[in-house]
Amino acid sequence: MRTSQRLAQRGTAESACLVPRRPSCPHVHRHGVWQLQPSLVAVPPAVHGASAKARKPNFATQAISPPAAASADNHEAISGVRGAHWQIHKFGGTCMASADRIRAAAELMVAGVGPDASTCVVVSAMGNHPTSPIKVTDLILNMIKKASRQDAAFLVDLAALQEKHVETAKQLLGQTKELTQFVASLMDDITNLKAMLQAMSIAGMSTEAFSDFVVGHGELWSGRLFALCCRQLGADVAFMDTRDVLVVTPTSDGASVDLDEQLSNRRMDDWFNANGPCKLVVATGFIARSREGTATTLKRNGSDFSATIMGALLRSRHITIWTDVDGVYSADPRKVPEAVCLPSMTYHEAWELSYFGANVLHPRTTLPAMKYHIPITIRNFFNQGAPGTRISDFASDMEVYQGKATIKGFATIDNVTLINVEGTGMVGVPGIASRIFSSVRDAGINVIMISQASSEQSICFAVKGGDGDAARQVLSDRFADSIAAGRVSAIQVIPHCCVLAAVGQGMVARKGVAATMMGALAKANVNIKAIAQGSSEYNITVLIDQVDSERALRAVHSRFYLSDVPIGVGIVGPGLIGGTLITQLREQRQQLKKEFGIDLRLLAVASSNKMLLRETGVDLDNWKQELEEKSVPCDLDKLGNFLATHYIPNRVIVDCTASDAPASKYINWMKEGIHVVTPNKKLGSGSLDQYQAVRRMQREGYIHFFYEGTVGAGLPVMGTLKHLLETGDKIIKIEGILSGTLSYIFNTFGDGRPFSEVVLDAKSKGYTEPDPRDDLNGTDVARKVCILARECGLMLEMDSIPVESLVPEPLRAVASSAEYMARLPDFDGEMDAKLREAESSGECLRYVGVVDAQTGRGSVELRRYPKSHPFAQLQGSDNIISFTTSRYFKQPLIVRGPGAGADVTAAGVFSDLLRLAAYLGAPS
Repeated sequence: MRTSQRLAQRGTAESACLVPRRPSCPHVHRHGVWQLQPSLVAVPPAVHGASAKARKPNFATQAISPPAAASADNHEAISGVRGAHWQIHKFGGTCMASADRIRAAAELMVAGVGPDASTCVVVSAMGNHPTSPIKVTDLILNMIKKASRQDAAFLVDLAALQEKHVETAKQLLGQTKELTQFVASLMDDITNLKAMLQAMSIAGMSTEAFSDFVVGHGELWSGRLFALCCRQLGADVAFMDTRDVLVVTPTSDGASVDLDEQLSNRRMDDWFNANGPCKLVVATGFIARSREGTATTLKRNGSDFSATIMGALLRSRHITIWTDVDGVYSADPRKVPEAVCLPSMTYHEAWELSYFGANVLHPRTTLPAMKYHIPITIRNFFNQGAPGTRISDFASDMEVYQGKATIKGFATIDNVTLINVEGTGMVGVPGIASRIFSSVRDAGINVIMISQASSEQSICFAVKGGDGDAARQVLSDRFADSIAAGRVSAIQVIPHCCVLAAVGQGMVARKGVAATMMGALAKANVNIKAIAQGSSEYNITVLIDQVDSERALRAVHSRFYLSDVPIGVGIVGPGLIGGTLITQLREQRQQLKKEFGIDLRLLAVASSNKMLLRETGVDLDNWKQELEEKSVPCDLDKLGNFLATHYIPNRVIVDCTASDAPASKYINWMKEGIHVVTPNKKLGSGSLDQYQAVRRMQREGYIHFFYEGTVGAGLPVMGTLKHLLETGDKIIKIEGILSGTLSYIFNTFGDGRPFSEVVLDAKSKGYTEPDPRDDLNGTDVARKVCILARECGLMLEMDSIPVESLVPEPLRAVASSAEYMARLPDFDGEMDAKLREAESSGECLRYVGVVDAQTGRGSVELRRYPKSHPFAQLQGSDNIISFTTSRYFKQPLIVRGPGAGADVTAAGVFSDLLRLAAYLGAPS
């Protein structure tokens, strides 16, 4: 009979153990001479075929009989082997990916062995490495697939496996007898694997038993390498092929396995009888044996499962899983850059998070450890200074993270489909839910979450994205009669959804957690389609649109793990006002964060031609240099997209320009969930349709539009007006000196100088625009009147507001400011005459804006006021606004103070930012 046929018939195998030829303890010893020793199941003296000299592992499938009972004395000795002196360490594929990494892991383990401490090391197959991008398990699985479809390229993969392990052994062991022994055993295995793969190729198929046997060799080879390295380091070490110990049975669905603990304990006793009470044991992960004696695997997360099983069988004190991350994170760090590594969590929390795909141990993996209350720590092999995450019965950090650890972590399941079954005929009818879910079950569709209204008119549930159409079809078939009769009105399929889960044992009986989570989602402009929460209160699950997945995850994570109110800020217009605002942010940021939990983080700065975008925040001390050196061309749409997709849940754009361009983007930004704060008057006095669209957006959502700085700079003008209106007062008239420039000019005009000299003085002191006509034409005041009128409910357009311009008609069209200033003295007589006329009546001139709410009109004009009037008492460039209302009728409400200047305007904008923070939940 051909060798390949013989091997195919035999099925699975026991791998040989490497032991020293010593009569006492036959495990790896620095002075021992290595030989191949058969494992516990009897093997024939030789297998004809590839190598006549080498003893081959037995491929026969044998039922495992319970071993004979040990004598009382011997049983006590074996039982004494178990106990809290054992520690289990499991090294994943990335830790075993190269000779250097294997040596580092071995050195770590050898150093931990002591007189009162025993260590069991469980190893995975070698992972990929920059110098050798071959992941052994994946390559073996690929070989099996190729052989099953009769693709001879499996031989190339087999050669690559051989080369990877031989080269690793050379680098790890050097030219020693250990290298010779490893390569000899490796070549025997390669020969056997080649024969088995050829048998698969001939048959054009692969059985599960053959596949399980083949795929487990990666762990065998890495385990032998690790043990040999420990031997070279001077350790008294034994190699354990866990197929000699672990016995498992498949679960009903075949997706996992259950440990036969009683039989495995007996086989563990046999192993220690044969090998003695060793201080360091290197065990293979992932592989085991069925009750029938065939080689099998522990399925998903098999090596981790091996580690917890070994911990349970040995009654160890602790289990450490070494991997390439610092531990379990509060959210996926790829989606939430500010996710934190959790110091501890409970088994239940680990189960919940792992279900949603978080990088945690699989629930089944934790069962053996949980049964014996053995804590598990996940640690980073490449950052051994990090303490890792401890998983145990009770988490030790329930009050960390500023008391927000009620929720330990957040996770998402992306690309799911929501199925909604509804109809009035479902109300009060027993068995509807059973029919729905049994139909889905019979179609092999897994249900991820379920939500049902108490009215019983609808049941919705989530399935994987690719199962949506199949679910609709089976339900349509099952309920065809009910649909025809109208008892079931619809079976809706809503694709492109995402499941977001919050997990934490601290949520149990804790009030307000769900409200906080839902509030965070609402403020991030995320709509919730369905909600589910179990009575255990460990988990709150919501279903949202897939496009909102990352924003929602960042929003809820930030709400519970960052400051109370994190706000990402983008500033458009870093000129005088914008630059001053950045300075104020720098000076106040730490105090706001410490005292009020407000984290204002500058993420973007944009000028008219360039912009700076920073995911983690702009350096407030060096923003000007960064804007010069690291900027990209300005694109306001890209700026909005950058902020809209940022992980900080609350984002705001501060428009410090006087330009129409940013104002035209407000509605788009707000649709993306971005708040807007601005002293720019263009939107408030611009197109009425655009203005009303923005205000509708503000009212209908959780998106805010603040514009205190548009009238009166830093004075609380708009806030006062809103307060009056919201408390039910009726506005009769608003009038005020609304321009700091014109306030200064008319407060000074009358000191004996002609009007043109006063204007020149104001220009020289920086009160006017570069062209004073931009102030004197009254347009700026008219914009403020329009904003105030609209706030009062008068939907005025700019062209409906009459404006008295102070620019003489002949000078309005002159080419330059210089020419205007040169010719202005020619017109002093007109203004001087108005001044003399006013003074002769005991009055003064003031340039005012007026909103007459009773007539529904606004105006901008030069008026005369008695010198006893509050408007006559102003000094410098102060603004003053008078509110005549039903309550403040006899004596109007007056707001007065500085109405111009970068400092006060920036302070007004800053005040709006803090007002936004208060709306978003910051303490007052």
